[in-house]
Formats: sequence, structure tokens, C-alpha cells
Amino acid sequence: MTSSVPPVRARRRRTTLAVVLCAGLTAALTACGGEDPDKGTNGVGKLAATEIEKKAQTAADSADAVRLAGTLVSKGGTYKLNMQLKEKGGIGSVVSKNSTFELLRIGDELYLKADSGFWSHDEKSGADNDAGGAAADKLQDKYVKVPEDDPTYKQLRGFTDKETLLDGLLTVHGTLNKGDRGKVGPTRTVQIMGGKGEGGTLDVSLEGTPYPLRFARGGGGGIVTLSDWGKDFTLEAPAKGDTVDYGQQLPKTSS
Repeated sequence: MTSSVPPVRARRRRTTLAVVLCAGLTAALTACGGEDPDKGTNGVGKLAATEIEKKAQTAADSADAVRLAGTLVSKGGTYKLNMQLKEKGGIGSVVSKNSTFELLRIGDELYLKADSGFWSHDEKSGADNDAGGAAADKLQDKYVKVPEDDPTYKQLRGFTDKETLLDGLLTVHGTLNKGDRGKVGPTRTVQIMGGKGEGGTLDVSLEGTPYPLRFARGGGGGIVTLSDWGKDFTLEAPAKGDTVDYGQQLPKTSS
């Protein structure tokens, strides 16, 4: 008579085999339930939202340079930025509703370059119009050194200040929550958000250093991407032939 394995022992064997198979699959990062989403990442995706934010802020603070590009919406209007920033200064362009201009800062020296449309402004007085037109002709497509005591100096400098811009862009308001995994370009990311997103959303890299790669401000305040982290660039003062010294205060502009 052929012997048979008792049902209880057979179930034990099947259970043992399942455990062994599952362990092997887990070691291969399939986890018996699908591929591990943190496979090949820096592990930041496993952290809580508050810890991810800290990692991103630390990475941003420690980077020597960054490129910031995108749109910012404020009470003063909408600005499209494309700026390269580092501790000693920055260079790039800003586009507003009425004008386009370039900024270059080396230390405390700030230079502004714009076309005639930037320098033109509407005045009722014909004499003022003539003066504005003369200033526009003189200053267009030339670098103008902005006096430090000029009312626009602080505002324009802010566009070239790495610390100032990042402090404003990397703050997610409200209770932090961890969002979905995604990508910014080819790079895998994990998202953190304030509330349900109304406090802003920040996409943090899951590859290499956990740099912030994209920030969407709450309330439709604009979206910016952050790239070229740690990539140095050259800052050089413009040639004298490309520079105009306007004096102690710039003319009013249409920006």
C-alpha cells in the first residue's frame, strides 16, 4: 500500500517552501508583493515628510551653486526667472509683464542690463517724456551699475541672492504630508506637501544627494525648477565699454 504524507505535514512543507521563496524574492527586492519602490534610491522616500524636508534643506544649504528657473507670482506681478546663483553673486534674466532685463551681481556690486522698453515710462509732461526717451537711448543694452542706496537695489539684488530665494522657495506651509513618487526630468523624486497641497509642494530627489528639484508655491504662486546643484560658474564684471554709470539713482522704469 502506498504511503501518503499526512495533511498537516504537507501543509507545513508548503508553508516552509512559501517562506523560503518569499525570503528569496525579498532579497531580490521583489518583496513578494511587487518591486520595492526604494530600489536604487538614496532611501529618502522611506522617511517621514518632516525628515525629507530637513534633508532637502540641508542639501540646498550645503550646495555651492544652483540654477533656478520658472515663474514666481507676487503682489508686484508675475516674474519669469532664469538665474544661476552662488554665495558671491548671481547672473541671469528676469521677465516681467512690461519688460525683460538681465542681472549680474558680484559681491555687493549689482549690474542691470535692459532694452529701451525697460527704461521707458509714461509721463504727462512732454519734457519728462523727452528725458525718459533720452535715458532709454543711453541705457538700452548697456550694463548699469545700480547704486546701493537706490530704492530698487534691494529688490533687484534679491533676484540674485541664493539664500534669499531658496529660503522663500523651500518653505512648505501647513502640516507636512508625503505625496506620490514621480520624476523631475529623468530623476526620480518623492513629493512633500503642505496640507493637501495648498501650502505648496516640493519634489525631492531620490537619487544621490536629496536636493529639491521642483517647488510649486501654494495658491498658484508659481512653479520653479532647481538644477545644476553644486555646478560652479564664472562671474565677471562687464567690460567698461559695455557699462554706463548713471549716477546716484536710476530713473523710474516701467517694470
